Amino acid sequence: MTVYLPTLKQLQYLVALRDNGHFGRAAESCFVTQSTLSAGLRELELLLGVTLVERTRRVVRFTPLGSKIAEKARRVLRETEELADLARAEGQPLTGDLRLGVIPTIAPFLLPAMLPRLREAWPDLKLYLREETSQAACDALHRGQLDCVLLAMPFNCGDVDTAMLFDDPLHIACSADEMPDRDALASGDIAADRLLLLEDGHCLKDHVLAACNRPDLRAGANMMGTSLHTLVQMVDNGLGLTFLPDMAVRAGILEGTSIRLARLEADHGSRQIALAWRRASPRADEYQLLADALRDIHAEMVSRR
Repeated sequence: MTVYLPTLKQLQYLVALRDNGHFGRAAESCFVTQSTLSAGLRELELLLGVTLVERTRRVVRFTPLGSKIAEKARRVLRETEELADLARAEGQPLTGDLRLGVIPTIAPFLLPAMLPRLREAWPDLKLYLREETSQAACDALHRGQLDCVLLAMPFNCGDVDTAMLFDDPLHIACSADEMPDRDALASGDIAADRLLLLEDGHCLKDHVLAACNRPDLRAGANMMGTSLHTLVQMVDNGLGLTFLPDMAVRAGILEGTSIRLARLEADHGSRQIALAWRRASPRADEYQLLADALRDIHAEMVSRR
C-alpha cells in the first residue's frame, strides 16, 4: 500500500505560519506567494485528514492538534538541516550559509572589526546576521532559525554548548560634573535614582545589577534606554550615570562627549562574551573554529588601544 507523506515544503509552510501568525508574512518568509502557501497547507490537511488551522478574515488560529504537528514539523525540519550540516562538516569548514544571532550590546561594536576578518579568512562563508535580544536569539536558535548566537554570559540559553571568548569589563560612565576625581567607584557610591539602564529584555541590565550587588538599585534605577548610544547621550546631558561595556568604549562610543569613566570595584565587574550553539550540532567543530577567530579579533582590538 502506498503511503503518502508530507513534503518538507509543506512542513516549512506550516512552521512559517505558526511563527508569523499571518498568511502574507508567512508567504514572504518562504519566498512564495500567499496563494501558493495556502494551497500547500490545504494539501497537507487533506493528506493528514485533519484541520490544522482555522481560517478567518482577521486571525489565524491553530487547532490543538495543529499546534502539536507544527512543533513536530519544526523538529523534523531542524533534523533535516542537520543532515545537510553533517555532510557540509565533512568538507571544507566554514563554507556556505551560517546564520548568526548577535545581541544589540555586541553587534555595533564587534561586527565592524569581525566581518572583514572573517570574509578574508573564509571567502566562501555566507554569514547572515540577525540582531536581537538574548532571549529572542536563544529561542530562534532552538527553533532552528539560527545556527549559533554571540551573546553575553551569564544567561540561561537552554540546552546549548558554549565557547567562552573573552571578558568584557563594565565601566561606570558619568558626566564630568558628577564624577568624583577617582579612577574607581564602589557600588555603594552609586545613587539609585541617578542610574540609567537599558529597558527590560537587555541582558546587560541584569549583568550591571548583578555586578553592583545592591537589590535597591533594581527598584530605584531608571530603565529607559533603548540602546547604549541613547544612554550615552542622556549621560552626556547630565541626566544620570550608566554602565558601558569595554568593547563599546574601545569602539568609540564616547567620541564627541565629555563623559568620564571609572572602574567598578566589584568581584564580578564584567560580562563574559560567548558563542553558543545547539548541543550535539554536527557543525560544532566549525563553531569552535569561529570562536577561535573571534578571540583573535578581540585580542587585536585590545592591543591597538
